[in-house]
Amino acid sequence: MKLALLFLGLAWPTPLHAQEAAQEKVSFERDVVPLLRAHCHGCHQPAKAKGKLDLTRYEYLMSAEDPVVVPGKPEESLLLDLLLPFDDEPPEMPEDAEPLSAEEIDVLRRWIAEGAVDDSTAKPGPLIDAKHPPIYPCLPVVTSLAYSPDGSMLAVAGWHEVLLYPAQDKEGLPLARLVGLSPRIESLCFSPDGTHLAVGCGTPGMEGELQVWNVPKKNLALSIRSTFDTLRGLSWSPDGSRIAFGCSDRSLRVVEAKTGKQVLYQATHEDWVLGTAWSMEGEFLVSVSRDRSLKLVEVATEQFIDNITSITPGAVKGGLMSVRRHPERDELLVGGADGVPKAYKMHREQKRVIGDDYNLLRAFPPMHGLVYAVEWSTDGSLVAAVSGLGKKGEVCVANAADGVEVWRHEFPFGVYALSLDSTGTRLALAGDDGMVREYALQDGSLMREFPSAPVAAENPGPPTSQEDAQ
Repeated sequence: MKLALLFLGLAWPTPLHAQEAAQEKVSFERDVVPLLRAHCHGCHQPAKAKGKLDLTRYEYLMSAEDPVVVPGKPEESLLLDLLLPFDDEPPEMPEDAEPLSAEEIDVLRRWIAEGAVDDSTAKPGPLIDAKHPPIYPCLPVVTSLAYSPDGSMLAVAGWHEVLLYPAQDKEGLPLARLVGLSPRIESLCFSPDGTHLAVGCGTPGMEGELQVWNVPKKNLALSIRSTFDTLRGLSWSPDGSRIAFGCSDRSLRVVEAKTGKQVLYQATHEDWVLGTAWSMEGEFLVSVSRDRSLKLVEVATEQFIDNITSITPGAVKGGLMSVRRHPERDELLVGGADGVPKAYKMHREQKRVIGDDYNLLRAFPPMHGLVYAVEWSTDGSLVAAVSGLGKKGEVCVANAADGVEVWRHEFPFGVYALSLDSTGTRLALAGDDGMVREYALQDGSLMREFPSAPVAAENPGPPTSQEDAQ
């Protein structure tokens, strides 16, 4: 009979245990790690090991004090207990987030039942945490800088870390090194009161991460995962309650600064979103993108309102990469691939006409290459921009009122990062050569330069931070 069914092309019923045996085994590297990364690493990592539990490495998972995972015994594994509901109570983990789906829970249960084997093909990289900060064989490219609101410190993007330097110090040693999981740091932004630092980062091509650091305590207050690539263009709402950022999936997003809960999602751009800025009252949000557009969104409704720049083909040449709001009114400074910083009104006051660029206030002196970052001075009287292409970069400062150039410097490397301090006296920049340079904002005289990160030496050298020195 079985032979007849086979000839007829009909499957013979398979016993349940045989079906399970034929099911592909769960892979730790392929199936389990992405779940842990998405749901657990925000609170259980070297920089924030809640409950003294770090789930970023297999050996940590298996050697925890409590039996987090008992190979072959899902019912005795604490990991599943915390992820499953108890009676009518929701699961304990993930805290303040959506519980794992039944399918995700089943993946973890099967992996444990199958012996909790580590099938990773790649060896884990060197341990990087606060006790084992990154080692630099050479100076890194600097992608972002940010002065604290009180002007007392300068945050510098490194690899896996943000280095906090005192604003008035000639030693070149950081106050602290905020070491996190993500290797690539793209965007730094202090909260309006200066107590927290938001970091847009991630692993290129894999995931994005938003970190929020408590600056006085120098510890990680929040870490959330978002999308499949590094996050860019961070900005805080004026009241410090929300953080906006751009994503490579063409979306603009806003999350609550304390919980990480997403409260805005907009997907009207057609390319990567690279910069964000809030209106004075926090009612509107603007974003710039590689799609050459500057868009306006109403925050409360998440509705797209307007294309601030002209929509006429060819009116905007190249993608837009940076945007900043005027400190005293809803005007915007933008820079992009055409090398010309421009100022725009945020809100349209007359009906759009095809071919117009009505919201444009003025263009500033053109620069070499792509404009990577723009800034207003604290009083709004000056604008600054940095650019680069090939082996040449520039910084230019101009009067905001009439666009007349005040001073300019050229460099034999691209410049990508820029920040102006709140005292209106200093401008910091950095880029390809890994050095941080500070200039007098009014006349462009060099005030200080120092390496962005400590470079490794063959012999043990001096302390790599002021905390180590003490």
